[in-house]
Amino acid sequence: MVTSALTLGQLAARLNAELIGNPDIAIQGLASLQHAKPWHLAFLSNSRYKSQLADTQAGAVLIRKEDMGEYKGNALIVPNPYAAFAGLSHLFDQTPKPAAFIHPTAVIAPSAIIDATASIGPYVVIEDEVNIAANVILESHVCIAKGSAIGKGSWLDKHVTVQHHCQLGERVRVHAGTVIGADGFGFAPHEGQWYRIAQLGRVIIGDDVRIGANCTIDRGALDDTTIGNGVIIDNLVQIAHNVQIGDYTAIAANVGIAGSASIGKHCIIGGASGIAGHLSICDHVNLTGMAMITKSINQPGTYSSGTSFAENSQWKKMVVRLRQLADVPLTQLIKQIEHLQARVEQVESRATSYPPSSLPQDD
Repeated sequence: MVTSALTLGQLAARLNAELIGNPDIAIQGLASLQHAKPWHLAFLSNSRYKSQLADTQAGAVLIRKEDMGEYKGNALIVPNPYAAFAGLSHLFDQTPKPAAFIHPTAVIAPSAIIDATASIGPYVVIEDEVNIAANVILESHVCIAKGSAIGKGSWLDKHVTVQHHCQLGERVRVHAGTVIGADGFGFAPHEGQWYRIAQLGRVIIGDDVRIGANCTIDRGALDDTTIGNGVIIDNLVQIAHNVQIGDYTAIAANVGIAGSASIGKHCIIGGASGIAGHLSICDHVNLTGMAMITKSINQPGTYSSGTSFAENSQWKKMVVRLRQLADVPLTQLIKQIEHLQARVEQVESRATSYPPSSLPQDD
């Protein structure tokens, strides 16, 4: 719970919302409809949950006008309650924000350029020719390697590593343990051995990007690995060398994207999906969870692969049938079906060609 409160009237003004009820009620935090208390603001973003309005204890609710129904409590009427909730959440965020300060244990190369408003935490390492812009926050044990640049207002959590000559845009947030700019998985086979290929590209990240914990974004082999503006990446995501990701694409946890894949703008990649290398996915593509993409996608839409879960004994039966199907000569069956279909059409055609008077009559 925050120490200071805002009145419902103040929140309505921030959102340009229609206020129904008491504008002087004090709001001290946000909560779900089910768990809200009288000092909370809740929200209803899906009409399917309107029944929860009857029992909520929330002091007020963010809601669309068409969902009000018989609800008589305090309300802020907005066209998109979830987006309004997202905006207000920052007013009640209690994440500590360090002040501008360089911790005495930080190791900083003389050639590094650090804005006076930046915050450099304990045991941070900043190498030669690094540029740290205004209001950047580097928490403890962050390492920024030679020649890299961190844009204004970016925040790198504990133990984040940015390898040499990478560039992060403005207001980028990177969570703990993520590695940006490690070598891509590039090796050439020769006479039974693997020969490492030097990874000569960089990682270029746009503005307003969010990267979860323990992700890896590899540097390009020749061309740069690029992440567009507004991309959001969940935890434990692997992005290989030379991958291109368009603006405002969302990637859920445990996704693996192989080298030189290109993903368009406004895509949604479901959790644990895998995308093979050198493929192209156009804008506005949704991949459901655990999708395995082995061919390029050139049309917007929603794509899935694999089978959904089932009770174990039923699933085993399905697997057996799939294996049996693999042994069926499908080409031969298709030809037989086509032949039978042609015969049926031929018989139907002959039947319709005779007038009713010509057909045999019962005595």
